[in-house]
Formats: sequence, C-alpha cells, structure tokens
Amino acid sequence: MKKHRIAAALIVSLTLFPMALPSSATDGRQPLTLFDFGASFETSTVATSDARVSLAAPGRLRIETGHEAPWPGVTLKAPDGQWNLSSYETLRFEVINRGDETVTVNCRVDNPGADGTNHCVTDNVTVAPGASETLNVRVFPVPWRLDAPLELVGMRAAPTHAGKLDPANVTQLVIFVNQPKRDHAFEIGPIRAGGRIEVLDASTFLPFIDEFGQYIHKDWPGKTHSTNELIARGQTEERDMETHAGPQDRNQYGGWLAGPQLKATGFFRVQKHQGKWWLVDPAGRLFWSHGIDCVGTGNATPISNRETYFKDLPPEGSPFARFYGSGSWAPHGYYKDHSPYRTYDFSRANLQRKYGKDFEQLFAERTHRRFKSWGINTIANWSDESIYLMRKTPYTATIGFESRRLEGSEGYWGKFYDVFDPSFRQQLRNRLVREKDRTANDPWCIGYFVHNELSWGDDTSLAVAALASLADQPAKKVFIEDLKTKYETIAKLNEVWGTDHASWEALLRSQTAPDRQKALADLHAFYDKTARTYFETIRDELRKLAPHHLYLGCRFAWVNDIAARAAADFCDIVSYNRYTYSVEDLKLPDGIDMPLIIGEFHFGALDRGMFHTGLRSTDSQQHRADTYATYVRSALRNPSVVGTHWFQYKDQATTGRGDGENYQIGFIDICDTPYPEIVAKAREVGNSMYPYRLNAD
Repeated sequence: MKKHRIAAALIVSLTLFPMALPSSATDGRQPLTLFDFGASFETSTVATSDARVSLAAPGRLRIETGHEAPWPGVTLKAPDGQWNLSSYETLRFEVINRGDETVTVNCRVDNPGADGTNHCVTDNVTVAPGASETLNVRVFPVPWRLDAPLELVGMRAAPTHAGKLDPANVTQLVIFVNQPKRDHAFEIGPIRAGGRIEVLDASTFLPFIDEFGQYIHKDWPGKTHSTNELIARGQTEERDMETHAGPQDRNQYGGWLAGPQLKATGFFRVQKHQGKWWLVDPAGRLFWSHGIDCVGTGNATPISNRETYFKDLPPEGSPFARFYGSGSWAPHGYYKDHSPYRTYDFSRANLQRKYGKDFEQLFAERTHRRFKSWGINTIANWSDESIYLMRKTPYTATIGFESRRLEGSEGYWGKFYDVFDPSFRQQLRNRLVREKDRTANDPWCIGYFVHNELSWGDDTSLAVAALASLADQPAKKVFIEDLKTKYETIAKLNEVWGTDHASWEALLRSQTAPDRQKALADLHAFYDKTARTYFETIRDELRKLAPHHLYLGCRFAWVNDIAARAAADFCDIVSYNRYTYSVEDLKLPDGIDMPLIIGEFHFGALDRGMFHTGLRSTDSQQHRADTYATYVRSALRNPSVVGTHWFQYKDQATTGRGDGENYQIGFIDICDTPYPEIVAKAREVGNSMYPYRLNAD
C-alpha cells in the first residue's frame, strides 16, 4: 500500500476515534516486575521438568525443553512466597524462539493447590523460528471488579467480584510446552504485571447495558452516545470508502489481474501453481480467500431472567419493539436449563437507527462495498443468503442437516452422526435440494462447508461409541457384521479381544467397550470406515447437485489422523478452525499434499467495553489488528493454505448469545461502527497478499 494511502486511513481513523493508550500508560501505575532475569538472578532457584535453563543475557532467561515429559518446562516461585497482584490486569513477557521449529509457549499463574484446571489461569503464544511475541495472561478476567458478590448469568465473562484465580495469593508461574514432539529452545524476557483493575460499586452496577447494547460504566474511543452520532459515523465511513476504493488489480471476483492467466472454467477450482496451492476464480485468475464469517444483521441476546441488566429496553408497541424475539439454542451455559427464552436484538435496532426501516438492503449493500474497500474477497460460513446471493462478493455456502445420531458418542457440540443410518444420506439430499437454482451452479459460490466442529474424538472413539450404543444402532450392526466377516466365530473374537461374549447376539446387546489395546486394530478399522463413509457420502451427494463446486470439508476443530486422511481422500479442500497465533506449519498427516482452508480464527481485546476476548486474547485493538495481520501472513506463507476466514463480522452481544459467548471479535461493533485498527490491517494485507504469497519462500 502507498504511504499516502496509509496516512489517509490513519487520519480518518483518528478523526472518528482518538486512539486509546494502553491502560498501563493511562493510569500512572508502574508495572510490577516479578522477575527481571538480571545478572544476579540465580538459575538454581528455577525448578525444571525435562528442561534446562541459563541466563542468555541480562534480562533474558533461556529455556531448553525436551520432549519426554508431557509438559516440559520450568516453575518460577515467588521469592517471598507470594505476590499480591490484586490491582493488576495482566501478566506479560516477551518470548523469543531460538529453535528452528515453531513453538507454542504456555504460562500458568498459580494459587496454592493449582492442578492445571483449578486455582490457576493459563494462556499461550505461538512463536515462529527466530521471531519474538508477547505472552499475555489475564490475572483477572475483565478490567472491572465488583466490590461485592453479584450474580450475573448468561455470559462467558462479565465484571465479577472474584475470578478463577485469587490474585492476592499468586505463588508461582509455570512456563511450559504442551506435549511436544521435539525439543525446543526459547528465551523469555522480564516478567511484569501491568494494567489496572477498576473497582465498581456492586449496589449501583445494575443496569449495565444502554439502549444501544453497550456497557454503561465505561467510555472508550468509538462508543456511540446518540443516534445522531451513529448516523454521522456512517457518513464519515462513506467518505472513507470513497478514499479507499479497494485494490485496483482485481477482477470482479477479486482474482488477481496482475498475475498469471490460467484455465478459466466458469467456476472456482483449485490448482497448484509454482509449488503452492491456490484457488482459481471463474475467469482463470489466481484467488486467495481472504474472508469473514457470520455476515448478517442478526445478533440477538437473551433477556429472560436478566431484564434488570438493560437500561432502556423499548416498550411494547414502540418502533423498536419489533426486535424482540425468542430463542431455544443453548448447548452450554445458563440458558441450557432456561430454554426457550426471550431475546432482544440491539444490533438490528441500531441498524434501523442508522439506515432506516429498509436497513437490511442498505446494510447488505454497504457490506459489499466495505469488503471491497477492506481487501476482503469472501463472504464466509454462517452468512445471510440475502447478502451473498446479491453476487457481488464470492461466498462459501453452509450446509447443515439433522439425522440419527450415534448414541454412544459424545462431544462439545453434541453426538456424532450415525452415517450408516439411511437418514444420513436422505436428510443430506433433502437439505441440498434447497440449494438448487440458488447456490448450485452459481459462479460466485466457491464451494460448500458441510457441518462444523464435529466430535471426531481420538482414533478409536467412534468405534467404541458404536459398541456402547443400543442394539438397534445401525453403526453397531455394521461393525458387528464386519467382525463376523473377519473372525467367523465369536470364540475367535473373544480370543483376540480378551472378552467372553456368549454369541454375536450377546455382543450386539452388550454396551461394554473392549480393552482398547487388544481391540485396537478392529477399532481403528471401523473408525476409518465411519470417517470414509461420512466424507464419501457427502462428496457423492454434492457432486450430484453441484458438480462444479468445491467440497470444503467439515471445519475440523478436534481431529485425529485417521479422520484427517479420510477428509483428504474425498474433499477438494480440507478445512480447519484454528484458534492459534500462526498456521504457517499447519499440514495434513503423512505429508499429504492438498489444499487447506482456515474456516475460523479470531483475536479480541478488552479496551473497548467488552467482557471477553474470545479464544485468543490480545492487549489492545492495535495489537489485535497486528496479530490478525501476522496470522493471515503466516497462512500466506504456508504453501497448502488457500484462505483464512475470520470469525466473525460483528462483535457478539455484550451480554452474550444463547450459549453465553460474548466475544469482542468483530470487524464492526454492535453499533455497526468498524474498528479502524483491524480495517487498516485488512487493507494492508489484502492489497499485498497476491505478490506476497507468490514470492514468499
């Protein structure tokens, strides 16, 4: 990007939102140094586990970890027995990777009795070879502490009287690598506590959400104070987008006009070009998917049993009462046991304030203009079809459907599907019919994600789950038929498994899992059959409906090598949701060479009135933006990755969605105001990504 364009972006950003200084710089408090690793530091005081330590230089401790212990690392005990960190928000230090492999370094802050789950908090940072990053651990969950207990429900994080850790009695820090497969060497800089915790009066805390859905007890750059301000910001953004029209070397799909001309098929496809995987757009131009998830207007939050949290909910019959609704989805959290529930959508209400009654169409049009201006070229998963079917920005389609579950299975989002039950294929067909004449055969459709973050478990889990199910479970019947074919008699099976089933019928009725080691080969075989049946069934049905579109997989969050290999055999692109700080080293098992795509990643910060950073935290909006750029460029350097999709377009509601997630993870806030820091970085990355990828070593 040209220097004068960067300067213009900063001028617009600063006009809209004066930049906030980090809290440690604004409250006058000096950081508290826990360890300075100076020349007088005694390395003999460091407890080690499969690790060696030495002073690398004044101010840095070198740690060399092995890979025999599950968590090799060091323990640094408080010199005087404990630290009182009650006034501090975070603990941080620099990590420099001195090895030749990427390393993820964890820091656990302990109270007495810490066991890795209880009486401690942990965070980590991933550092590329030769690079340095800051590891930041939140001592207290949010920057605000209540002076007395007050029950607040339905949120993953909120102002509270006490957190998971007692900051007044921190006794040690544990710095470690989690289950490494190789040795690592890294250095850590001085460890300091910083930031400031603001103590609030619990008796006057309620209500704490204003008419726009924002936190009341704090001001910040970019906060909306009136409808006039909301509208004025929209007008300023229009001028900003006129100044930043988007990259000029792109065709209508966002493909690279300045790059090579490849075969044009009229649809998106994948091709390896000069040793790197790429998407190729319908016109035959190189395309790399720089996208955002959850592009839509809705953002409802439950209000049942929480009406006192909100200052100005609209009265029934008023123009904004139309945004009341109801919900029932709550797989976790408070509303799991309080469903159905009433909701209010502050986000849609704010869009009506900003754009008027026809806000859906105006918001959709602005979204397409934003994406072009920001260098974003993909509307990704979970997005509104009313927006992506305008066919102004390439998109990925989302396919979800329900069928019979494998009852013996378990997982964070629910049980796995029984892929051997006829309902699996039939319900998939029924769902795909809805895409006929909509996304199927649409050149703007990159391809289809089917399902999300399934419970793949370990490489025996689905086979064990089949055996743990009732006798009428189709997967169990198929497994037992396979065993009959292999062993012929139950006696031969019993001999290998160390079991005493009286007959095959007895095995069908049994819900007891065998010894995993003795049955390992059979468990692996059936797990592989299950995974391959899953992917093959979906691949075949997609080919019937949409033969020109890409099958993008199921967005792995937790996966083992058997499932990943099965995906590679049937998907066009294998998808991962990867909440890390880098994906430069992400690859498929066994050196499988095929394209990958990141379905979700994000970073959040707590300097703009939100309560939870999401799954990966940063110190500020500028740090969040910088980390975003670092992550996307790590993917651009990975020869297999053909795109990254940020989760999500707008911040989640301050008071959470149905399962309590209330993450500060948006490109825009709840008032439809873009965060200027991350927009500037997206433009910087988007403008340069094609030559950057082509020329990266």
